[in-house]
Amino acid sequence: MSPQGGRHILTIDLGTSGPKAAVISSDGRVVGAGQHKVTTTFPSAAAAEQDPDEIWRATVSSCRSAIKQAAAAGVQARDVVAVIVSSQYSSIVPVAADGRHLHPMMLWMDQRGGPKRVKRLAGFPKGADSPLDLWRVLRMHGVPPIDGGLSQTHMRWIKFARPDIYERTAAFLEPMDYLTMRLCGRATANQCTAFMSLTVDNRTLGATGYHPKLVELSLIDADKLPPLVAVGEQLGPVLPVVAAELGLANGTVVLSGCNDTQAGAIAAGAFQGGHVGISLGTTGVIVTHLATRKTDPRTSIFTVPSPMGGCHLLSAENGVAGVGVDHFLRTIVYGDDPFRTNESTVDAYDAFNEAAAVSPAGARGVMYLPWLRGSIAPKADGRMRGGFVNIGLDTDRHDMARAVLEGVALNFRWLHGSVEKFVKRKSSHVVFYGGGAMSPLWSQIMADVLELPVHRLADPRHANSLGTGLLALERMGLIGHDDVLRIPTVSAVFEPNAANRELYRDRAEHLQQAFAKNRPMFRELNHPRRPAGERQNTERPED
Repeated sequence: MSPQGGRHILTIDLGTSGPKAAVISSDGRVVGAGQHKVTTTFPSAAAAEQDPDEIWRATVSSCRSAIKQAAAAGVQARDVVAVIVSSQYSSIVPVAADGRHLHPMMLWMDQRGGPKRVKRLAGFPKGADSPLDLWRVLRMHGVPPIDGGLSQTHMRWIKFARPDIYERTAAFLEPMDYLTMRLCGRATANQCTAFMSLTVDNRTLGATGYHPKLVELSLIDADKLPPLVAVGEQLGPVLPVVAAELGLANGTVVLSGCNDTQAGAIAAGAFQGGHVGISLGTTGVIVTHLATRKTDPRTSIFTVPSPMGGCHLLSAENGVAGVGVDHFLRTIVYGDDPFRTNESTVDAYDAFNEAAAVSPAGARGVMYLPWLRGSIAPKADGRMRGGFVNIGLDTDRHDMARAVLEGVALNFRWLHGSVEKFVKRKSSHVVFYGGGAMSPLWSQIMADVLELPVHRLADPRHANSLGTGLLALERMGLIGHDDVLRIPTVSAVFEPNAANRELYRDRAEHLQQAFAKNRPMFRELNHPRRPAGERQNTERPED
């Protein structure tokens, strides 16, 4: 047994690109890790799906890799006392009574359940979602069903577009709850994981039941919602067949988890203090804390219950972020087409950062618009798209690479201004994590653009794993509440470069102008009617 035997947690963090698994020690170290990808398919202009069986297979492979690596470090299966899952949210899997999925997982970017679309479906009740109803949902829950990318609107689409599936559905599960069910055999949810079902009264923290009026307004039958438990509750042991498959000891406990925004907020200590946490993965999110529930529909900024209790967490997501780098590498640098050159033997991300560093601040005038799959906060518009602006004959790929980093950072600056107004305080600094934080260049650009010190977490790629691991350790009584704040460490601090202040202030204005002036064109180009000959698209973005 390891020196800290019996004090390790197996965490699973399911991102849009696939699951990461990590074995976390009680002092916050990642002693074993594994990661596998899953495919996202876009069968129509509004649809975005993933195969739950592929997700499970990737999860098993990731866990086995993490446990094997931990064993090489001296941590045995019996040292892992619990498993907990975090995931991206606003995604839904309908499952039958035996736990089999009945439809592909509808991702957060799926817009088939948008209000205008779903109201045209047969059976949708006239008068639903009246202004009074929307106000009631906003008052009790905090987010009304006015966006097609919410879990509730996914469930509504299945009910009215696929009634055959709806009738056979025993429970609609978010991704983290789906994996939790696969682990222990129980279909459950909690106030954190069920947030986007819009059926829990979030005026009270620690709720373990749905609000009858919110369930009625959801148009979803109450018996199709999984039972609510407490955040971090012990649900039972891992199923014996799953324990054997993963390489865990029988009796390893499964805990009810949280969403990835909440997990990252724990690692960043964003449930108290004067700072904000910024996650830069496939998407970009800003998190911080408030004492009370609050929503601003104009900026798409809202609060979610904190899994640590005692406060609410601001969640401000501005959409595509790190996946813009992957898109650039996949389509412009290493595209699989007639222009393709010999594969490089160097790491693609190292090469990207090296190339971007050649271009000076401002990327020699090139700007990147990061809204590749629409914009979210602070201006939500699913029809917005991205691109490069101000390319000339002297532009090269160094400039384009740096422009990608700057464009994402400038979008964060725009959002951060709305966040400070929302919480009514100035941010002291940024705690930076996610795959994008691995880049020192991007970390410095974030500091320069935001005009704030950027504190990069140690091992930023595993911040969500650390956050859920700390939650599990605290719930299991293996560490105290103060330890959750003490354990995460910062590996580097990036101070803003005053020489770039005016440049990036100007660029921030230009980004917002580009949004406003191009918005009418993008809305027309991306009208929901499907163009003739549109092809199915598949993507495998990186976190």
